Amino acid sequence: MFESAEIGHKIAKEAYRLALPELRAALLQAQIELVQRKKTSVLLIISGQDGAGKGETINLLYEWMDPRFISTLAFSEPTEEEHDRPPMWRYWRSLPPRGRMGMFAGSWYSDPMRDRIEGRLSIKELDARAEQINRFEAMLVNEGALILKFWLHLTKSAQRKRLKALEADPRTAWRVTQWNWDRLESFDEAQETAGHVLRVTNTPWAPWAVVEASDDRYRELTVGRILLEALRQKLDCEERPQPPAAPLVRVDTDGRNLLTELDLSLVLAERPYEKELARWQGRLSELVRDPRFKDHAVVCAFEGADAAGKGGAIRRLCAALDARQYQVIPIAAPSEEERAQPHLWRFWRHIPRRGRLAIFDRTWYGRVLVERVEGYCSEADWQRAYTEINDFEHELTGAGVIVLKFWLQTSREEQLRRFREREEVAHKRFKITEDDWRNRDKWDAYQRAVCDMVDRTSTGDAPWTLVESNDKYFARVKILRTLCERIEAALQAGPHGMARADNDAAAKKRAGKPGKARPKKALGKQAARPARKSAGK
Repeated sequence: MFESAEIGHKIAKEAYRLALPELRAALLQAQIELVQRKKTSVLLIISGQDGAGKGETINLLYEWMDPRFISTLAFSEPTEEEHDRPPMWRYWRSLPPRGRMGMFAGSWYSDPMRDRIEGRLSIKELDARAEQINRFEAMLVNEGALILKFWLHLTKSAQRKRLKALEADPRTAWRVTQWNWDRLESFDEAQETAGHVLRVTNTPWAPWAVVEASDDRYRELTVGRILLEALRQKLDCEERPQPPAAPLVRVDTDGRNLLTELDLSLVLAERPYEKELARWQGRLSELVRDPRFKDHAVVCAFEGADAAGKGGAIRRLCAALDARQYQVIPIAAPSEEERAQPHLWRFWRHIPRRGRLAIFDRTWYGRVLVERVEGYCSEADWQRAYTEINDFEHELTGAGVIVLKFWLQTSREEQLRRFREREEVAHKRFKITEDDWRNRDKWDAYQRAVCDMVDRTSTGDAPWTLVESNDKYFARVKILRTLCERIEAALQAGPHGMARADNDAAAKKRAGKPGKARPKKALGKQAARPARKSAGK
């Protein structure tokens, strides 16, 4: 990766002076078009060896372009707030919106490379992290971002020479510390790790540009020209969404699917309901006050047919919690700020820190439900969303977040009854809109989308729970019971054993082995039914 950056590239002072005005004017013109058209966001990752000029490059781009539309994102060791969330959280919330440029001094590459150099990460683990990064960057590019990754390269002798020169100059001596000299001693290990990471993350959609940094003028002109060429190509290219390579596979040719097989006749009488509600609310309150819960966070995702009872279920869940411990996030049509970011951005920024809960009323699954059915996004967008959502949830569960996903299902007849009731009851009229009636006409399309969603996103770490919701009492207790069981299993497994515990439980169920005995008075006749209906049943 570094051969071409070790041959002694240089630019003469006069050639640099003649080339600079035209380059600066063209860069500024491209930036103006970027801001006006809001077609794309630009992410510049500036990495390289110590003393290679990373800071000078960033400062120079600020000088050459309009700084009002540029932000610098500097990342070092995670803060306490960042440490309490998944590792990618701090990068997601810093993404520049369309029309702006973000320059990353330190990025999602910094931690895995440092961990590998210091011996905390095996080569196999490093490759796994690199694959996650490749998928993350592919998602950003599919959402319209332009990613440019610069590695400013110095040989070991050039780095030593640069550090000595900086140290000798009173104006720059403060930039060289003992830490820099200590790092020079591990140059070979760092070089090997950097070369490996650059090779496995040098993708067609986000390639690395390795720039020799021993000559400042060569480094500056090279970075500027690469940036200009990439901006012009992005701005001048007319993009068209690519159709999927293959159609979505259907599995319900006999007319049966996950939703038609739900037993919507399940009911719970009022008195047993009150007992069970109090019981599971009390259990939830105990679990979130358990000292082990401080190692976890909970994300509850509520989706369902209109009028299926999501709001009522959320209120009963929240009644068991301290208001300081949770946040309910209602999701509607994206705002202008949210439309300027990748689809998952508005959900990432609400991920709770450890010891907290986030309850989403409608979720990131809107991309494969309402946006798919209503045509708000292209088929290519919602087809790739399944993989992106799985990656998102995998990031969460890998960081100790307990992800619960509930789909509340009613019959079409019960939905109609509830719609009419809402129109007749004064304090419920705000719940019914023209969109609800219009969506009802697309019942079959939504049902197909739900089945595809469950089949493609119900994973071992984040399974879907299908809730029979014709009877609200039954639905609320099932949701609370499922939540308590998942949290309890996670606490017993520890912060890194959640996936293993879920897989072991699934294996026992497939083998027909009895699990933990459920109290006999839980739901009476319905206690024998499973807490969740998996996509495979």
